[in-house]
Amino acid sequence: MYAARSPRHRRGGVRTLTVCAAAAALAAGPLGTARAAGTDDTVKVTYRGHEFTVPASWPIVDLEKHPDVCVRFDRHAVYLGTPGDQQQCPAGARGRTEAFLIQPSVIKGRTASENRTARTFRVTADRIAVTAAYAEDRTRIQDILRDAGLPDAAAGTDESAGVPAAAPLPADATSFRGEGFDACTAPGQTAMDAWRDDSDYEAVGVYIGGINRACVQSRLTAAWLRTQYANGWRFIPLYVGRQPSSDGGSCQGGCEAITDPVPQGTEAADDVVKQATTLGFPKGTVLYSDLEHYTPGSTVTSRVLSYLDAYTERLHALGYRSGVYGNTSSLVTDLVANKSRVTLPDVLYFARWNGKSTTTDSTIPANLWADHQRVHQYKGDTTETHGGVKISIDRDRLDVD
Repeated sequence: MYAARSPRHRRGGVRTLTVCAAAAALAAGPLGTARAAGTDDTVKVTYRGHEFTVPASWPIVDLEKHPDVCVRFDRHAVYLGTPGDQQQCPAGARGRTEAFLIQPSVIKGRTASENRTARTFRVTADRIAVTAAYAEDRTRIQDILRDAGLPDAAAGTDESAGVPAAAPLPADATSFRGEGFDACTAPGQTAMDAWRDDSDYEAVGVYIGGINRACVQSRLTAAWLRTQYANGWRFIPLYVGRQPSSDGGSCQGGCEAITDPVPQGTEAADDVVKQATTLGFPKGTVLYSDLEHYTPGSTVTSRVLSYLDAYTERLHALGYRSGVYGNTSSLVTDLVANKSRVTLPDVLYFARWNGKSTTTDSTIPANLWADHQRVHQYKGDTTETHGGVKISIDRDRLDVD
């Protein structure tokens, strides 16, 4: 999740390009190569009878031809088709910008919904399903959807309403002592089975929501979670909400930052509970707020602690336990120094990439988070292969009851 990297700004400029969608292809880069120059600043992409007019600078990714491409919303792109089961996603992707995933669907009827907290539209119509993300340019996304003849998303329902899963997970779904890993997108079933049989891992971190969640979670459903639970897996549900800054940790300049801590912390808690409810995580389970690395200081520290305090208080009011992910040199230091001034999260998920699979650390007093309330991310941005399946992960040691 965290690595010291230089900031990266979103690609926002529109180049003069044109392309035939059927001929678009990828090369070595994560989103494909630049397309041949043309005379227009937009390109028309046709999929199952709908025509999308998008900026010509956005790569068009054919997922049928390139199933290993990571579908992510921290970069401008249009993805066509169904995301592959073994996407090559970086473990530390964070952020949000304007992008589309357009895939086949068997759902009848026309629907439109929007999650304003996560800045995501979902639309179904005429054998397609569209997931569209946005950062600041919501109007552009709406215009593209309307021009494609899709339902008016502005008149749609609130996607964040949360429909309870038909069969909730057992209460111990987030309790585990042992080795775990987290990956940007939920792995396919073949990968989960291979890693269960051929590795020491028995817990998996899953990103269930948030405005800065970069990777599309096409497989993360209540049914997927129930299957993994039955196979012996336990979970670290992570929510990538607003961040201390736009360029801290893995954000690289692309994250939406905390600007109004208490309302935004409360809003994040409301949204993570709605997502957790839909996925089947019952009351009493731990829901982790992912807060990337930052440089502590009076202003940013105050924002972060106020945000997290509101998040934790609201989760408790809704019947859930609060977890937080952060670096030992930023969030952990601030929490320990201000332990009497804030409501501490119930579980601490701390990042120190020292390669030591233990939940003790010199920055954490022995009397804090002492009753099986810790997770240590001890190695990050690493790639492992088990059972013939390769995944980019961060390694974790859990001690959570």
